[in-house]
Amino acid sequence: MAPNFDFVEWWNKEQQQQFRGTPVVVKMENPNYTMLEVESPQHSSGSPPFAAAAEKDKGRKNAKQLTWVLLLQAHKAAGFFAWMALGLWTVVVAINKRLILGQGVAPPPPSSTIEDSKPGKGRILLKAITGFLIFAIFMLCVEVAAHMMGWHFVQRPHLPPAFGGVRNLPHSIYVSWIYLRATYIAPPLQFLINFCIYLFLLQSADRILLCLGCVWIKWKKIKPIPVNPLLKSDDDDLEQSNMGYPMVLVQVPMCNEREVYEQSIAAVCQLDWPRHCMLVQVLDDSDDVDIQFLIKAEVAKWNQKGINIIYRHRTNRTGYKAGNLKSAMSCDYVKDYEFVTIFDADFQPKSDFLKRTVPHFKDNPELALVQARWSFVNKDENLLTRLQNINLSFHFEVEQQVNGIFINFFGFNGTAGVWRITALEECGGWLERTTVEDMDVAVRAHLCGWKFIFLNDVRALCELPESYEAYRKQQHRWHSGPMQLFRLCLPDIIASKVSMWKKANLIFLFFLLRKLILPFYSFTLFCIILPVTMFVPEAQLPVWVVCYVPALMSFLNVLPAPHSFPFLIPYLLFENTMSVTKFNAMLSGLFQLSSAHEWVVTKKTGRASEANVLSSVQELKPPVKLSRGTSESGLDALKQRQEQMHLLPPVSTPRPLTTNKKLNRLYRKELSLAFLLLTAAARSLLSAKGVHFYFLLFQGISFLVVGLDLVGEQAS
Repeated sequence: MAPNFDFVEWWNKEQQQQFRGTPVVVKMENPNYTMLEVESPQHSSGSPPFAAAAEKDKGRKNAKQLTWVLLLQAHKAAGFFAWMALGLWTVVVAINKRLILGQGVAPPPPSSTIEDSKPGKGRILLKAITGFLIFAIFMLCVEVAAHMMGWHFVQRPHLPPAFGGVRNLPHSIYVSWIYLRATYIAPPLQFLINFCIYLFLLQSADRILLCLGCVWIKWKKIKPIPVNPLLKSDDDDLEQSNMGYPMVLVQVPMCNEREVYEQSIAAVCQLDWPRHCMLVQVLDDSDDVDIQFLIKAEVAKWNQKGINIIYRHRTNRTGYKAGNLKSAMSCDYVKDYEFVTIFDADFQPKSDFLKRTVPHFKDNPELALVQARWSFVNKDENLLTRLQNINLSFHFEVEQQVNGIFINFFGFNGTAGVWRITALEECGGWLERTTVEDMDVAVRAHLCGWKFIFLNDVRALCELPESYEAYRKQQHRWHSGPMQLFRLCLPDIIASKVSMWKKANLIFLFFLLRKLILPFYSFTLFCIILPVTMFVPEAQLPVWVVCYVPALMSFLNVLPAPHSFPFLIPYLLFENTMSVTKFNAMLSGLFQLSSAHEWVVTKKTGRASEANVLSSVQELKPPVKLSRGTSESGLDALKQRQEQMHLLPPVSTPRPLTTNKKLNRLYRKELSLAFLLLTAAARSLLSAKGVHFYFLLFQGISFLVVGLDLVGEQAS
C-alpha cells in the first residue's frame, strides 16, 4: 500500500486561494510510491516572495539534473578510456612477448611458403619499406632538432639569400635540404598524389554506380525468374517423378580436408534430386593416406544408402584444383550429363539447391552459369571474420548481383554454381595456366557469348578463414591470379568478336579498375604517399582524400551487412592494412613471379550449421537400385573400389599427445609499415595536421595489431 501524503487536501486549499501555475511531475524513487501530477502554485497577484521561491526550486532542480548528466557523461568517457587503455595494454603486452621476448611466436615458414621466403622477390617490398622506415626515423630526429632550434620556414627559402644568413654548417645543410625538398621532390610527389587521387575518385565513382544499381534492383524488385520451370511434378517419390529432371553431375574437389570432408559429402548426398539423375564425384587430391581412407569410407557409407557416388583420387596435384576438375571431366560417363555443379569441401548446400538453380536453364539456351550466394556459419567468430563478412556481403549483394542483372556477366566464384557442360566444352574447359581457374573459364565463356545469372536468394553455407595467416594466403591467391589471367587473356579479348562495350568492360572495369587500380592506389596513397607528405609538407594531400571519401566508401561497403556498422572504423583501417598483401600479390601476378603460381589450401575448422547437423542425422529413404544407364564405366569402377575397400581403418601407432597452443607469426612487412606510419604520425605533430595525425596513428596501430597476429584472436 502506498503511503498517504495528503497532497490532495493541500491542493484544494491552494485552489481556494486562487493560485495558478504550470504543471510539475513529481516522481518517487521507491517503486511502491505513487506518482502524482500537481501544479506549482504562483500567486495571481505575482507575489514576489513566492515567485522567488519557485525560481529558486527550479534552479536547484536544473542544477541537480545537470550534475547527473555530467556524471553520466563522465561515466561513459571513463568507460571509453578504460576500453582504449585495455586495447593499448594488450598491444604493449603483445609487443613485449612477441617482439622482445619472442614468446608464443611460430618459427619462420619453410622456403615453400608465399612471399616472405622468396629472396630477391617477396622480400624486395620488405627491404624497400625497411629502408623508408630508417630514412623516416632519421628525418624525424632532424626535424625535431630543427624545431627545437627554431629553424622554421613558412615559405620555401631561396638558396642564395639563405646561405648568406646561415648561422653554422648544420643550419646551412638544413636550409639546403628545405630548398631541395621544395624544388625537386615536392613537384613530382604532388603529381603522383594527383594521379592517385584521380584513380581513387574513378574507383569510388564505380563503387557508387554499383550501389545505385543495387538500389534500383531493390526498388524495382528485379529478380531472375526461370523462363519455363522444368520441375512439373510435385510427387514426393522422386524416383518415379523424373519428368523434367535433367542429368546433373555434382563435383566435390578437396585436398587434405580432414575437418570438413564428412559434412560436405553428407550435404551433397542429400540434395533433393532424383538419384538416378544425379552422380556425385568426390575428387580427392589428398596426399595423406589416413585422410584418403576416411574419405573412401564416407563415400562407401553413402553408396550403401543408395546414393550414386564415386571416389576419384589423383596421385599428384598437377594443376591444383583446375587439374582436378579437368581430370574428372575427362571421364567417359560425363557425356551422359547436361549440367555440372561444383562445391568446395567446406560448402554445405541446402537440399533444394538444384531445384532452385537448374530450372533457369530451361528454354534459355544462351545461359551458361547460375551462381548462388555464399552464406557463412562463422561470420561472428572473431573480428577477422566480421570484417571478411563485410567485404563478401558487398561482393555478392552489390557487385555480382548488379553485374548479373545488367550485363549478364561476373566472375565465377569457383563453387556453389551450376554450369552447362556444353558451355564449358565450347570455351575450352578447365585450364591450369592460373590459380584462378574459375575466373579464367568465366572470362572465356563470356567471350564466347554465353550469359550468367546470379541468384542472391539462393545460398550455400561455408566458412571464413579464422586466422590471419589463412586469410592472407587466400587473398594472395585471389589477387595474384587475376593479374596472371589479364596478361594471358588480353590478346584474346582484343581479338574476340564480342561488342566493344563488352571488351571495354572486361579490360577497364573488370581487370584494370577492380583488380589492379584498387590495390595499387590503396597501398600507394595511404601507406607510402601519406607518410611521405609528412616529411615533405610542400606536397599536399587533401583532408577529404584522407578522411571523408574513404569513410563514405566504407559506409557503402557496410550497407549490405547492416549489423556490421559498429565495425565501420576497424573495417576502414583493416582494408588499408590488407593493401600491402594485395599490392604485393598484384605485382607477383603481373610480373609472373614464382609466388603467383603457388596454391595453398585455405585452412578450415569444420564448423557446421545446426540445420545441416540435424539433417545429416536423419535416415534417408531405403536404398534404391541404381540406374545403370547413367554411367556404366563409373559404376563399374565404383564396384571395383567397393570390393577393395574396408570399412575399418587400419591399425596405426598412436600419435603422441600434443598441446594445441596457438603460435603466432610476426609479419615483417606489416610491422615495418606500422612503425613507419607511427613515425609519420609523430612528424605530423610538428606540422599541426590533426586529421592526418589521427589517421596515421590509428592506421599504424592497425598495422601493428595485424603484424603481431592479433586480429584473428577472439575480439568479437
